[in-house]
Amino acid sequence: MPAETESDVLEVNRGLLKELEDMGFSMARAAWGLHHSGNSSLEAAVNWIVDHENDSQFEKMPVVEFNIEIESPSPREDTAETAQARANELKERARKLREEEETKREREREKERIRAGKEMMETRRIAEENERKRNIALRKAEKEEEKKAREKVMMKVNADKAERKSRLGLPTVAESTSTSTLVAPLDTKKMLMPSKSKEMRECLRSLRRNHKEEDPRTMRRAFDTLLMIVRNAAKTPDEEKYRRIRVTNRLFQERVGRFKEGLEFMELCGFKREGGSEFLSLANDEGDMSRLRDAAFQLQSAVTNPFFGLLSKEAAEE
Repeated sequence: MPAETESDVLEVNRGLLKELEDMGFSMARAAWGLHHSGNSSLEAAVNWIVDHENDSQFEKMPVVEFNIEIESPSPREDTAETAQARANELKERARKLREEEETKREREREKERIRAGKEMMETRRIAEENERKRNIALRKAEKEEEKKAREKVMMKVNADKAERKSRLGLPTVAESTSTSTLVAPLDTKKMLMPSKSKEMRECLRSLRRNHKEEDPRTMRRAFDTLLMIVRNAAKTPDEEKYRRIRVTNRLFQERVGRFKEGLEFMELCGFKREGGSEFLSLANDEGDMSRLRDAAFQLQSAVTNPFFGLLSKEAAEE
């Protein structure tokens, strides 16, 4: 059917037009509906209007002519009650059509929500997988760091032993094995750390594990404070103030003294508390200097390793 123009004159049934207006349709849409349904019936006009409710071109009022010949295509004897009932039925039918369309649109929206939810879950899964891989990489890096640290400790211990033997005039390893086969390289993975160094490391791990509920910054301050005390005592052994720590000092108590493991570590470093004294004192001898260097090494590892003491003991010593 060719499209009508604004200049077209539409012939409509005056009675049906009035009924459509009474049903709530605009005069423009009612006129177009009657025209395109051939003025055949009220139901046909309503069906056309519902089918074209989204066509904005039918919002404009056409030129209407009431043709006497089509005023009553078929004699009607409807009473007012019958006409009202028919109008209500047509309105109900139109309402159901709109509800069906809305239901269809809601199903489409639900499908879109499900699709978006699946995409979000997939994105979250990928993020969690990447986080898991990062944690594995960090644990691997920690094990490598532990291995290198043990190797450095053993190299230092062997160097200290050779130096002490040299001072005492004892034969070194190279001299005592001059007539024997070469010694195989040390297996640092199976070798145990020196007893005192191992005790220091376990003490620091206990400090971290037993107080893991504390703010991480609190543990970091404890390690930093211990490291400062040890370094000062090792660098300037002749300074009395670095070899005597007042236990009742407010800052010391707040950062180290309130932790049992902190005081135990101080004792492992050589600090001793005599009688009821409020000071921890460090003797001035070569053995204490070597112990302080080992303590500084263990504390440096605790400060730089973010997972120090948080993994199982067995995993950390692999």
